[in-house]
Amino acid sequence: KNNFRGGFWSNADDGKGRSKKFNKRMDEEISSDSENESADPNRKQQENEDDEIEETPQEKKLRLAKLYLEQLREEEDKRAEQESFEADLIAGRLQEDLEQKGKLQRLIANKLIAPDPAEVRLLRGHKLSVTCLVITPDEKYIFSASKDCSIIKWEVEGGKKVHKIAGGRKGTEARHVGHTAHILCMAISSDGKYLASGDMNKLIMIWDPVTCKHLYKLKGHRDAVSGLAFRRGTHTLYSASHDRSIKVWSVDENAYVETLFGHQDMITGLDCLSRERCVTAGGRDRTVRVWKVAEESQLVFHGHEGSIDCIQLINEEHMVTGGDDGSISVWTVNKKKPVSTVKQAHGSHGNTGLEQPYWVSSVAALHNSDIVASGSHNSAVQLWKCGQGFRGLEPLFSVPMIGFVNSLKFSNSGKFLVAGVGQEHSQYNWRYLFEKVTQIFSCKLKSNALFY
Repeated sequence: KNNFRGGFWSNADDGKGRSKKFNKRMDEEISSDSENESADPNRKQQENEDDEIEETPQEKKLRLAKLYLEQLREEEDKRAEQESFEADLIAGRLQEDLEQKGKLQRLIANKLIAPDPAEVRLLRGHKLSVTCLVITPDEKYIFSASKDCSIIKWEVEGGKKVHKIAGGRKGTEARHVGHTAHILCMAISSDGKYLASGDMNKLIMIWDPVTCKHLYKLKGHRDAVSGLAFRRGTHTLYSASHDRSIKVWSVDENAYVETLFGHQDMITGLDCLSRERCVTAGGRDRTVRVWKVAEESQLVFHGHEGSIDCIQLINEEHMVTGGDDGSISVWTVNKKKPVSTVKQAHGSHGNTGLEQPYWVSSVAALHNSDIVASGSHNSAVQLWKCGQGFRGLEPLFSVPMIGFVNSLKFSNSGKFLVAGVGQEHSQYNWRYLFEKVTQIFSCKLKSNALFY
């Protein structure tokens, strides 16, 4: 039906301004295009089949055989990877178990060569005697502390002073960030996250080793803090004091955990490894004690004839001590007496008939090895070889240095040894043997075979 609109005749409108005839033509055109696009599926399949390369039965067998071999290879690779992972896991657990039992001992002492004196690096920066030091787990930095109340961060590679935390004067505790009394001990966590330092003013300071920023103080001891050690793999801190007690702290939570009692004199040294236990030297009560923290018990050992001034774990089952009787002793936790002792380890001094041994002021051990070191005030650090089963100590060589060797530390890899030296003993002020000796010696350990 035609309509007349606006003077023109047109086909009937669909309401959208278009004629029905126009829409019909458009439908036909779209339908025609659609048919061309959706071709016959059988024809498409035929075209695809024509494109495929025909293969003979023999070629098919070869292709399937190659596919089967590839699958076998992949399965074999997966099996080998799994076996390697399991072997590494077993080896790691075995090594850890041997370390825990003290049966893993790297026999490397015979490979060490005495360093040339020119290779001993000297670091200066403190104004008073160096009392303690630690090496960061990555072996890139050394932290040293002194009776001048300061802490210095050193670069191992170049011996450069990186940062200094200045000490404050007595009476400025309220406004000074840092120590205002002699620092006696330091410890660093095995992940390098926390540095702890303890002083004569009963305080423990916690620092960020990277930025040297002060984090917080731990208070609780009633006398000088003389020993600090982090339990390996944790942020549990053990502290020892002249108040005869050991305290346990959770550094993460800035919290006190518990106190252990038993020593009859001021505690002069403390150490620990990964077990939930620590070892201490009891000064003039002449005892070494192993504290089983979880079991709330302690083992007591006797052997020195004088004050036991220093202690270090060799592994979880053995430890080395030194005292003012001039002797060095190696102990096992399974025996109450030393398994080996060297008397007058650093010789003696004085007039004939009145000789006195040089007292041993510091000891160190390269963990899970047969090497220990000791320091005194006879102008040398002595390195020792532990015999089979830690029975016996044989002198290897000495490294010359002047002053009281108050602290010794091996790097974890054993590549170098660091000594903190002063004009007097770290915990005593009444005996000045040297003048203006406030040094740190860094000594590279050479070997005729790679053992690191």
